Amino acid sequence: MNKLELVERLRQATDLGRAQAQQVVDIFFTSMADALAKGDRVEVRGLCSFFVKEYKAYTGRNPKTGAKVPIKPKRLPFFKVGKELKARVDENCSE
Repeated sequence: MNKLELVERLRQATDLGRAQAQQVVDIFFTSMADALAKGDRVEVRGLCSFFVKEYKAYTGRNPKTGAKVPIKPKRLPFFKVGKELKARVDENCSE
């Protein structure tokens, strides 16, 4: 499912118009991105959580030349699946 499909599902499930549904989805994702940019944790109970991991600076190597390369500190977003989502996905698994 992509963002446009999510907007369409929201529109069908409510009495919102397409533009209003698009605005709700945009607000939701913008708010999540803003919170992560500030370093806050975003949690949707039963579904998932998003958080930011911070990495310190270190010295890496260029695999081509073997030269040492300084790597700057960085922050990366991470996703952690919730128990309910994990169980729901697993129950639909047929091996």
